[in-house]
Amino acid sequence: NDLPIHPCLLRCPTAASLFYATAVSCFHVSLFGASAPMDNARVPFSSYAHASPSAGSGRGKAFDMRNDRERTRGRGGGSGSGKDKIDALGRLLTRILRHMASELNLNMRSDGYVKVNDLLKLNLKTFANIPLRSHTIEDIREAVRKDNKQRFSLIEENEELLIRANQGHTVVAVETESLLKPILSAEEVPVCVHGTYRKNLEAILESGLKRMKRLHVHFSRGLPTDGEVISGIRRDVNVLIFLDVKKALEGMKLYISDNKVILTEGFDGVVPPKYFQKIESWPGRQPIPF
Repeated sequence: NDLPIHPCLLRCPTAASLFYATAVSCFHVSLFGASAPMDNARVPFSSYAHASPSAGSGRGKAFDMRNDRERTRGRGGGSGSGKDKIDALGRLLTRILRHMASELNLNMRSDGYVKVNDLLKLNLKTFANIPLRSHTIEDIREAVRKDNKQRFSLIEENEELLIRANQGHTVVAVETESLLKPILSAEEVPVCVHGTYRKNLEAILESGLKRMKRLHVHFSRGLPTDGEVISGIRRDVNVLIFLDVKKALEGMKLYISDNKVILTEGFDGVVPPKYFQKIESWPGRQPIPF
């Protein structure tokens, strides 16, 4: 309605319609780029993994993963780049190995390992819409090699390749002692910090840090900007909760994963506030009283 219309266009409806359509198209391109379809401009893309409709073996139970953090650029029919293909594979592997082994009837050992060949038989698609069955063992190796958070471990036993997620499990088949290394003294972890958000702080101070659906509460051994910290804390947190490791070890078991995430079951899945050493804002690092 705000587009300026020349008087000549008012005498010719066809010309006016053409002018309007061209103007709207140009406006759309300036906002979304030439490749963005106009009828999708208001609909955000959400990646998901799902069971392929063919070859219904019972293992390919459909599941929806509409999680903004799981988005990937690879879309549709394998048309994404090789990097997108491997990234999408890694994201699906993380989801399966941490959370879905029981649902998919995967034979997972107590230390979290499953056979790669069993994984590649699953009737699922990655977030790039590529069937998992179309991937190779070398693709799995590449996904592990390129994962900058080192979320996976690979081993070979009896000429069979096995893979596991190093931490973050919700499946109860995994035994903590088989998966993780115990921390026996505070000197092993000079810094033990949990990153969170202001909106969560009141609830945390009332009832402690909870493991939620996971097996453990997660801590990092450094700050978000520390180069050696590869996993265990999100980069966009705005509150840091430091654990008093010496005090915690008097009553809790602490562990460290292969990718250096510090984990504890706390007491029945909760780390009470009395074990907090200090709380700071991030990145300003101003003390927050509690």
